[in-house]
Amino acid sequence: MSAQGREQRLLRAIDSRRDHIRGGGAGGGRLTILIYGDFLCPYCRRLWHVLDRLRGALGERMAYVFRHFPNERAHPGAELLSIGAEAAARQGRYWEMHDSLYSREPPIDESALVAIAASLGLDMERFTRDLRDSGLRRRVEEDLAEGRRNGVTGTPTIFIDGVRYDGAWDFYSMLEALEQPVGARVHRTARAFANLPTSAGLVLLLAAAAAVLWANSPFASIYRHLVGTRLGLGPMDGLLSLSIANWCAEGLLAVFYLILGLEIRREMTSGSLANWRAATAPVLASLGAITAPALLYLSLNPGPTSAGWSIPADTGIAFTLAVLALFGNRASAGLKVFVATYAVADDILSILILALFYPHTLDPRWLLAGAAAIFAMAVFNRWRIYAVWPYVTATVGLWLSLHLAGVSGALSGIALAAFLPLRPAPKASPLLAQAATALAELEHAEHELKAAGDPQRRLQQEPVWDWASRNLWAAAERLLSPAERVERAVEPWSTYLVLPLFAFTAAGVSLNADLSAPRAPMVFAGIVLGFAVAKPIGWILTTWIAAKVRIAALPADTSGLAFIGAGMLCGIGDPLSLFMADQAFQNGAYLAVAKIGVLAGSVLAAVFGAIAFSLSPQPLTVIQGERAAP
Repeated sequence: MSAQGREQRLLRAIDSRRDHIRGGGAGGGRLTILIYGDFLCPYCRRLWHVLDRLRGALGERMAYVFRHFPNERAHPGAELLSIGAEAAARQGRYWEMHDSLYSREPPIDESALVAIAASLGLDMERFTRDLRDSGLRRRVEEDLAEGRRNGVTGTPTIFIDGVRYDGAWDFYSMLEALEQPVGARVHRTARAFANLPTSAGLVLLLAAAAAVLWANSPFASIYRHLVGTRLGLGPMDGLLSLSIANWCAEGLLAVFYLILGLEIRREMTSGSLANWRAATAPVLASLGAITAPALLYLSLNPGPTSAGWSIPADTGIAFTLAVLALFGNRASAGLKVFVATYAVADDILSILILALFYPHTLDPRWLLAGAAAIFAMAVFNRWRIYAVWPYVTATVGLWLSLHLAGVSGALSGIALAAFLPLRPAPKASPLLAQAATALAELEHAEHELKAAGDPQRRLQQEPVWDWASRNLWAAAERLLSPAERVERAVEPWSTYLVLPLFAFTAAGVSLNADLSAPRAPMVFAGIVLGFAVAKPIGWILTTWIAAKVRIAALPADTSGLAFIGAGMLCGIGDPLSLFMADQAFQNGAYLAVAKIGVLAGSVLAAVFGAIAFSLSPQPLTVIQGERAAP
């Protein structure tokens, strides 16, 4: 869900007819590095020396591209220098002007710029005339606007082979990023795949499809044996002995709920759910999405099969968000947060259904232990404990308590997300001073070592190295709160390991069932229609009515058809639905029918939702005050 960690790609590919390109003439295997730069930026100046060294190491294999991003507020006169470089380009001397500007120490005013042009042997009458040319100013402004659309906020911003480079700016790090040894290529390929908007959904759906195929193949017994294998701590019949499927559904899924909870918390603090009406809407949607399918099922099954009314209650949020991801910008950020918040409320209501209608599954003593774990996390948060491990320890205790109480331990991830501390954003000035002091001391020590001329001494062995690295680490770590650090570290694991494993172990439902039992067709119809028709209708009608009477607000960044499509996708079922079927029919004649109904209803809901999204319009996005099509 989250965009964190996603790579930013160039919106406009490098164009030899417009861009300034140096090198890259060697045949095959060209390496491109593009810089959004400012001729008065001191950091661009330092990077210029690194780039020169890279060109020396890679020769014509390296193509260096420069696009203008003058920051007039920070560096008055930077725009004039960019125009001056373009004026020199009209006389075929762009790169000579580029190097001269970076090699000369500021200040560089117009008279200094004219002097540099004269030293390059340019036609001065033409150069001074071109400095006033509105076409060149427009050319620089186009680079600046395009940089902003590319997410450039400061200089230098680096793109390597069309992908933004956020690594270290030293020579060896950038050389490795350009040359891409085997390990770096594998890492980059993986990140490029993760950057695809549909990658998370594809991985999850492929895992679910593989499970269904395997579970209905001649090798189905191997699949059932695999997901049913028990793993535990202690004896096989001990408290922590679970099947692999249950470990994935309760244990690993807690990681997914942690990410889900952190995103919802962020939106409730400063995003689309900060308004109480916006936060109320998904909760009301969960009430409608549980009530409508229950009423439909009971109308079709008033007799001995009425116990199955709760089966369509829960939404498979992991699968729903996966399908949403397949539609890219049509599923807006606000809509995804709405669906995620709805899913949390829906899960809580489903757990309450289990507690009220299947009370034998709950042990209130362990619920008290879980409340104690939550209280401990609240105390840690109140005391402003910023280390992560106390919260993780309490979460493990909460998971164990929920599991032993008969409640899904996966919900412990929501509790951890609620209490991980969010530190106030730091002032930039003290951190800048800390980092600059550390780097300045390292630079001073490096110069001293060179002056000493002792080949045996290394900068890494000097006391200043450890001191500087600790200060740099502290400054960088302070930029992120514990909650943000956990989210960045855990989200890729949740997306590409936890959810696919969960889907693979949960979706393997056998398609063999006996529909000849007296009430089997009605059970099947009640569950399928509950998921594919009644649940979306309840979801959509409840929120629409609530919005009409102004007690709830719908996402402002989504179209009506996309919202309807999301409601349809919320008809996708969940392993908890299969567990509800187990509780309702207790291995009776209707159990297999109910489970196939969950699968069939989920597939229909996904198809209906996909059709609605395919017909919905592409939304417009606003980027730094400009309205543009995504």
